[in-house]
Amino acid sequence: MAIETKFIGKTYPSSTYEVGKEKIKEYAKAIKNFDPHYLDDDFAAKSKYGAIIAPPTFAVVFGAYLIEPVFNDKDLNLNMAMLVHGEQDLEFFEVVKTGDVITTGAKIISIQNKEKLDIIAIEVRSGNQHGRDVCRGIYTFVVRK
Repeated sequence: MAIETKFIGKTYPSSTYEVGKEKIKEYAKAIKNFDPHYLDDDFAAKSKYGAIIAPPTFAVVFGAYLIEPVFNDKDLNLNMAMLVHGEQDLEFFEVVKTGDVITTGAKIISIQNKEKLDIIAIEVRSGNQHGRDVCRGIYTFVVRK
């Protein structure tokens, strides 16, 4: 059964994530990025940012929470056994720092019905406590029929 295009524009409740210094350090080590901006308190304090900052891809930490509600949406009724991750694009606007409070929301921006598959794209947009955009992600999934 095809994913109905009437769901384009549907939004999901936002979530809030407080960025912790230790989480940034754990993430940086996990991705093997040893930039002192991410790991060294003294270096970071003297930098133009004044604090430990997160690697750009840390956005998946606070953004990933918003994909699950789409997957669990009973109205959308995605066949998870046939769903694969197709593509992911991230656009960064502002550095994320220790202590930032990031609010992220998700919206379905595209549904394409093809003969043997459907393609659904979800926009995940994050902003900080100052009301400034931090990043935008487009997550695209393919559902085979």
